[in-house]
Amino acid sequence: MKLKTLQIFMFLAMLAVASASTAQTTSKIGFVSLDRILRDAAPAQRAQKKIEAEFSKRDQEMQRAAEQLKQMQEALERNAVTMSDSERQRREREFAESTRDFQRKQREFREDLNQRRNEELASVLERANRAVRQIAEQEKYDIIFQEAVYANPKIDITDKVIKALDDSRSAK
Repeated sequence: MKLKTLQIFMFLAMLAVASASTAQTTSKIGFVSLDRILRDAAPAQRAQKKIEAEFSKRDQEMQRAAEQLKQMQEALERNAVTMSDSERQRREREFAESTRDFQRKQREFREDLNQRRNEELASVLERANRAVRQIAEQEKYDIIFQEAVYANPKIDITDKVIKALDDSRSAK
């Protein structure tokens, strides 16, 4: 009987030690959704509008050029049977050159747009990371994740970060 009592006492003691050590290592964890920040935060929305305004003229020019190419192709197809061989070849060459020029301009447009978008997003992300660090320090978080397959809404601090970004802009 004494051996069994001793075993129970040892088990309870180990359980108490394990509980005490677990209580000391509890961490405060948070999660932030960068997608929501880049979609919903006022600085991200302003950056998107700024980029749209900056590139709208070039976008319209590209759409006009695409329409001209389409009309050129339709005219070539429509009139090809009535043209002389030399005239048809000349217009096909002009169309091919115009197409190459358009593709080059389109590629440059996309590259410029992506570069500006990346610059603006980098600025927003830098500010968001500062806001996350500030919230983490103020509320004593041990770790905050930005990527997760699943995060319980109880640990999601995205709304706090968005509010901090929105407030920091209006305070300036």
